[in-house]
Amino acid sequence: MNFSKNVTNWYSENKRDLPWRKTKNPYYIWLSEIILQQTQVKQGLPYYLAFVDAFPNVFDLAKSSEDKVLKLWQGLGYYSRARNLHYTAKYIADELDGKFPNTYSEILKLKGVGDYTASAIASIAFNEPTAVVDGNVYRVLSRFFGINTPINSTQGIKEFKALATKLIDTKRPALFNQAIMEFGARQCKPKSPDCTICPINTGCIALAKNKITELPVKLKKVKIRKRYFNYLVLIDSRKRTIIEKRIHKGIWQNLYQFPLIETNEPLDISKFEAEVQKLELLKRIDFDFSLYNEKAIVHKLSHQHLYTKFWIVEVSSELDSDVIISQLSNFPVPILISNFISEFKY
Repeated sequence: MNFSKNVTNWYSENKRDLPWRKTKNPYYIWLSEIILQQTQVKQGLPYYLAFVDAFPNVFDLAKSSEDKVLKLWQGLGYYSRARNLHYTAKYIADELDGKFPNTYSEILKLKGVGDYTASAIASIAFNEPTAVVDGNVYRVLSRFFGINTPINSTQGIKEFKALATKLIDTKRPALFNQAIMEFGARQCKPKSPDCTICPINTGCIALAKNKITELPVKLKKVKIRKRYFNYLVLIDSRKRTIIEKRIHKGIWQNLYQFPLIETNEPLDISKFEAEVQKLELLKRIDFDFSLYNEKAIVHKLSHQHLYTKFWIVEVSSELDSDVIISQLSNFPVPILISNFISEFKY
């Protein structure tokens, strides 16, 4: 069986009509690949269209403020992608005169670009025969060839890359790479794939051995960390509030948030009051507070779960702030806070 030919033939008949497949412009392909890291096409497509509309070329993206980039990215998660996107746009515009690197090795040097993204851009935009290996490709190869090596192990990463490199159509690398990724996304799906209509089912080892649900193999995930966030929504008589930028590295860097008290356990009203008394921000100020949500909002990230409560703190004095509550939606914030702002009526 000719694996590569069958997969590309399937692709020609079943591929989705997506805007980044209609161009060889490396800027648009790079943009789409960064957005689609850790993101499904149906979620990423509206963001891609919004970015292309706001920033038609790399110079427009480079000239933008980081706040605007983060605001457009809001809700997509993994915000380091947006910060790296903006950084790299400025590098290409300022240092490379807007000319996108045109080889795998040079593309790989860009901030926020790893092996998969560099391979995708090099092959699709510049026809370089560099094999892509993403989650979809891991799944197709592990099932078809019956490979039990964990895909997130050092050995697995090397083994699957070598296999994909051996299989790639060197004359049509862009076609093959897009075909195998699409095949994994739409035909060889993670759960309940319809193997009866699969064009390569006669050669699939996982199907023959009834191991479709067992492959690919992954090493055990890291332990999920629980964090308890208590946001202070301060409000004065002028309906002004306080927000601050998260400048430290970690989740949501450079996004905005309300003043935060993070604790090792959930806070009830009495414990919260004790914590608030320690804040320099509220010393010598009279205030009343109430809990907005009795039940903590659980926001799940890849390696941590955030248990979040919003506390409404009404102060008697005027806050040293120019931020009006009605203007909060103008700031780039985590989707967790964005949802609160949308719901909160004061």
